[in-house]
Amino acid sequence: MKRRRQLVGLGIAVCFVMSALRPATIPRVHRISGQAQGTTYAVTWYADGVSVTQIQIDSIFKSLDASLSIYQPGSLISRFNESEGGIEMDRHLAFVVEKSMQIYRETGGLSDITVYPLVRAWGFGVKTADAMPDSAAIRLLLRCVGSDKLKIAGGRLVKTVPCVQIDVNGIAQGYSVDVVAKFLEARGIENYMVEVGGEIRTKGRKQPGNEPMKIGIETPSAHAFDAPAIREVISIGNGAVTTSGSYRKYRESGGKRLSHIIDPQTGFPVQREIISATVVAPEAITADGFDNALLAAGVDGAFEILRTHPEMEAYFIYRKPDGTVGDTASAGFGKYIVLTAE
Repeated sequence: MKRRRQLVGLGIAVCFVMSALRPATIPRVHRISGQAQGTTYAVTWYADGVSVTQIQIDSIFKSLDASLSIYQPGSLISRFNESEGGIEMDRHLAFVVEKSMQIYRETGGLSDITVYPLVRAWGFGVKTADAMPDSAAIRLLLRCVGSDKLKIAGGRLVKTVPCVQIDVNGIAQGYSVDVVAKFLEARGIENYMVEVGGEIRTKGRKQPGNEPMKIGIETPSAHAFDAPAIREVISIGNGAVTTSGSYRKYRESGGKRLSHIIDPQTGFPVQREIISATVVAPEAITADGFDNALLAAGVDGAFEILRTHPEMEAYFIYRKPDGTVGDTASAGFGKYIVLTAE
């Protein structure tokens, strides 16, 4: 009996040694990219033996578009916009609308998904407008604008004014990033980067070198707004980062560039000193939901909003009175900077 116990112990020891000698599993890099939501997406993760397919990722975007896309005639949001009184929401639309209405209240109305009639009037909607709206047309459209004209009753989204229409493009891509990130985490993936149209969420580090994931912040030239370059490089760890810029998507009228970001209070394109606002937050829907509002608020107004949101940090590139470009940031943003471009 004693000899048998010795043999069993020897067998356990041999198994332990063999296990110790077996090479450790090295995570491999995996990438999937494609087209979705009128832009591009890229999903990168580091793992071994975890399978995620392009069909699965594309299926997620298809589900999101069926709910949130203003470009799909049969989507839930399109049906709401065509309705007289409202529709039943699915989980995607309900989550995005509730978050949007929260941000509307917290930004004093600067972030407003009911701005869609104005967006269309200025030529930034599904169809490009031939002529710019005048002040009289804007005053009429403002009667249809204001998230206070929306109600959530049970699972229904209700409009109290029939002409109210919504556009969640300013927050939907951030939400989409979060949905894909949660899908990866549900499959046990702990190191990843998800990017949709420039909206990004990261977790963990690059493997196998355990390096931080780096993200570049773009800036226009100090003298020409159509020659962007990398101004800062950041690493945010576990979180999300989004950027809103007034220099990329615009229309020209009378020698002026009109930003695609519409001030829901005036009905006119935003004319502020901030050129771009980069926001870091725990989730992409939060960063994406606030970045337009911070840009529209101007530097002083943006810092007022940030004071009530310690979970967010922000970096602003702005135009100085002399026409040159400067930058400023919230107190905690510096911890993310890993390289400053010269």
